[in-house]
Amino acid sequence: MPKTIKNEFNKYLTYEKLMEAHKKSRKGKGYRKEIILFNLKQEEYILWLLEKLKNKTYKHGGYTEFYVTEAKLRKIEKSRYIDRIVHRWVVDNFLEPAFVPQFISSSYACLKNKGMHRAALYVQNKMKHCKIIWKEYYILKMDVAKYFDNINKNILLNILKRKIKDKDLLWLINEILFTQKREKGLEIGNYTSQMYANIYLNEIDQYIKHKLKVKYYCRYLDDSILMVKTKKEAKEILEKIRIFLKENLELELNKKTQIFKNKQGVNFCGYKINEYRMKIRDKGKRKLKKKIKYLKREIKEGRMTSKEAKKYLAGHMGYIKYANVKNLIEKLFYIEK
Repeated sequence: MPKTIKNEFNKYLTYEKLMEAHKKSRKGKGYRKEIILFNLKQEEYILWLLEKLKNKTYKHGGYTEFYVTEAKLRKIEKSRYIDRIVHRWVVDNFLEPAFVPQFISSSYACLKNKGMHRAALYVQNKMKHCKIIWKEYYILKMDVAKYFDNINKNILLNILKRKIKDKDLLWLINEILFTQKREKGLEIGNYTSQMYANIYLNEIDQYIKHKLKVKYYCRYLDDSILMVKTKKEAKEILEKIRIFLKENLELELNKKTQIFKNKQGVNFCGYKINEYRMKIRDKGKRKLKKKIKYLKREIKEGRMTSKEAKKYLAGHMGYIKYANVKNLIEKLFYIEK
């Protein structure tokens, strides 16, 4: 895709592209009632959506709000399924090809072939390198306060407009972005919101890497780590970052932001990391033990098979396999021989 998006909207507005977005959106969720009903008349619905987008009569529907408590209390705003198809179409055909190539290589959240495990391994690798070249060094760990709630949509739109010159695409982006009629706060649950969150903080990534010239830096959504040789350097960088965030993005760092020596290790992406070991944090262990205890009880009382329990734990296995937890695995994951 060219550096700026011009006259691309109608090029990608086809039945085939919308159907592709539908198939990707329903993947792994085909058992849900709304998707089952959509599938019954999918051709008709896609043709209807195509026509609405072509003649600019498409209106983004409202949201269903609910709360989740894992890992912390968060409000989720769930859009209609047909709107989620539009979100996917916008991200896959415009936002991802136009913006992701601009991201720094050490940005890891919600991106293909990346994720939290690779982010943690990247940080550990750079810690090893800093240990070799400096012996002792300092880690600056930053966390943006209430990130999704504080994203300014007008600032985000101006960032998008630097690359998007297609008036039809901007019409649709505005329709999705401002459905809730509020200036601040992205809807957690929108497929577009994940990409917008990365595009927004790419501004600070570029500043840190190219203006402040920080060599060892990694970000996973609103959590980031950087490594420098001295505490003085870390303090100066932190102050410049605070100013940049406030003046350019209307964001602040929260109280978890801190500077510490490398020998303390760092908590990042659910792991306690030092140069030579990566452990699951105590909070993660407690959560895992609780879940294993529940599954063992379900198996014992005949409400679940061992095979079902292992399938349920697949995500956790992906998480712990990167950590140095051999004894913990042997103790917790004994379900059957």
